[in-house]
Amino acid sequence: MKDEVKAAAAAFQFLSRFPVKMNLDFTPELMQRSTVYYPLVGICIGLILWVAGIVSGLVLPSLPASIVTLVVWVWLTGGLHLDGWMDSADALLSYRSRERMLEIMKDSRVGAMGVIACVLLLMLKASLLVSFIHQPIMMGMAILPLIWSRFFMVYAIFRYPSARAGEGLAAMFGTIPTRFFNQSLGWAIGMSMVLLSMISIINHSPSAVAQVPVLIAFIIVPIVMWAIGRLAADRMSTRLGGLSGDTYGALNEGLETLGLLMLTMVLHIAA
Repeated sequence: MKDEVKAAAAAFQFLSRFPVKMNLDFTPELMQRSTVYYPLVGICIGLILWVAGIVSGLVLPSLPASIVTLVVWVWLTGGLHLDGWMDSADALLSYRSRERMLEIMKDSRVGAMGVIACVLLLMLKASLLVSFIHQPIMMGMAILPLIWSRFFMVYAIFRYPSARAGEGLAAMFGTIPTRFFNQSLGWAIGMSMVLLSMISIINHSPSAVAQVPVLIAFIIVPIVMWAIGRLAADRMSTRLGGLSGDTYGALNEGLETLGLLMLTMVLHIAA
């Protein structure tokens, strides 16, 4: 049990700004075990955003409320995944050699493509939040992509080799044992079921038809996220000879946004 508590604390310390006060030695073994709890970090971040969205939506119009919620979102993650998104954009959109792309990702400076990619991503996220912000049910459903995007990082670590053999963040994880991957998948499914139950209780419509779009979204969104994520990770791995910590963050950011876009489409069509 003590090892599991440390693993969960490591996941929260690494992926978020939650005030988890525990001195940890981030060994490869602990990093590997911590991936089990990545979906749990996702739902906890999402629940904070749910509250932030509802509260800001009560006192602000849709757009400012969405921006405030997005600011909270970025703060909760410490900009960790955004940094990976920008570095990956700088490298992969440079169309340089594999070695040069890896050098670009190691550079602490952000280039023009990284800035452009970041601005466009945040604009898209904010615009999608606008359609959710005054609807508590939809804000709750927006948590779903946060769960599955973090599980996909676990899948990427499990499935793809490190682009820098023995170096970088990806090398710290090494090869995740199958049992940790399966446990993380179990957490992702379990957290999704908990979220679905919460939304079903809030959405107390007597009509079963009203629940259908929610059920469809909970099935389709994770499947589409995994399919698109697999295509993106395959492409990245082919060009880089594997994946890195930056590409994990980029995949998380891209899939979060894709999930929000899918939710918007599903619920808009069902309306």
